[in-house]
Amino acid sequence: MKIKKIIDSLELIIKNPSQGLPEDLFLFLTKIIPIINVDLLIKNDQNRTLLTWRADGYWPPGWHVPGGIIRYKETLADRLNAVAAKELGAKITFKKEPLVVNEFIHHSRRERGHFISLLYECKLLSPPDKDLKYEKGAPDLGAWAWHSKCPDDIISVHKKMYRKFI
Repeated sequence: MKIKKIIDSLELIIKNPSQGLPEDLFLFLTKIIPIINVDLLIKNDQNRTLLTWRADGYWPPGWHVPGGIIRYKETLADRLNAVAAKELGAKITFKKEPLVVNEFIHHSRRERGHFISLLYECKLLSPPDKDLKYEKGAPDLGAWAWHSKCPDDIISVHKKMYRKFI
């Protein structure tokens, strides 16, 4: 089958790519193009960093800087706000320019193996969802907690990229 026919078939299925893509198609695209994502660096008055617990199968479970992949025709501001709402149940404000831009290539992984990550300094306008607050024991998926230093069980890519900011 020629590429043009395949593309035409996909366009019939994907009505609005800004609303997301079917998982199989998204994972295929991550095999052939870099993914751009935003990460939210949120500090409190005690200079502690807000991290969330992630267990998505791409990294061993661990704490991470909240973040998300930018959708087609989505602004950086919209993705930053969507991440804050989805991962924290909160509203934020953020500085216009990223603190740092990182490129990460996972050479042994095909899917989701190349990222361009933009770290934004953010401030909470509303508190995070208290029902997601980590208290003790094993963290639940999506739990959040303030950290005074970079935890040992942070996902390795965030330890490498963001340790000095945490």
